[in-house]
Amino acid sequence: MSHYQKDHVSVDEYFKIRESSEDLLEYIDGTVYMSPSPSTRHQRISSRLHIKLGNFLEGKHCEVFHAPLDIELKNEEIEGTKIVIPDISVLCDKSGFTDQRYVGVPDLIVEILSPSNQSHDLITKLNLYMNYGVKEYWIINPMLNTVTVYSLNNDKMYEQHDMQTNVGCVSSKVLEGFQIDLEYLFC
Repeated sequence: MSHYQKDHVSVDEYFKIRESSEDLLEYIDGTVYMSPSPSTRHQRISSRLHIKLGNFLEGKHCEVFHAPLDIELKNEEIEGTKIVIPDISVLCDKSGFTDQRYVGVPDLIVEILSPSNQSHDLITKLNLYMNYGVKEYWIINPMLNTVTVYSLNNDKMYEQHDMQTNVGCVSSKVLEGFQIDLEYLFC
């Protein structure tokens, strides 16, 4: 994950930059971040998980979306604008949809690590999602074949709900009954 430009940028400037750029750009605390193009393996993992989530959610209230979908995080208790592009988002509150993006807090977010974005997803986004109230955050590490699932506890802090490496199934706390086999995910 690299900075798109070094100077502090207003949200209006960010939207102007987005209009003229083909890059995947996120906006956090006045900084514009550019996401690297995903690897083939990243895309395979994302596609497999998206299909499983889509099948699981068929006929249910929630929907699953894959990148690029802009998520403008909005929580009445937090000031400022943060716009992220998670690899996968599960959205249950339909009132947040606009023509350009989703405004609100997803119920579940998945980020798939790349060598260049690990600290951004493991530190910056983990804290951002926790503070905004994303109920569940999955971090998939294709380099280690690991999936870690964090869920919000009663103190609104993330705690590890599940973690598997190489084999076994990882489950969701928020989407009761959903699980995915790591051998399928990483094959």
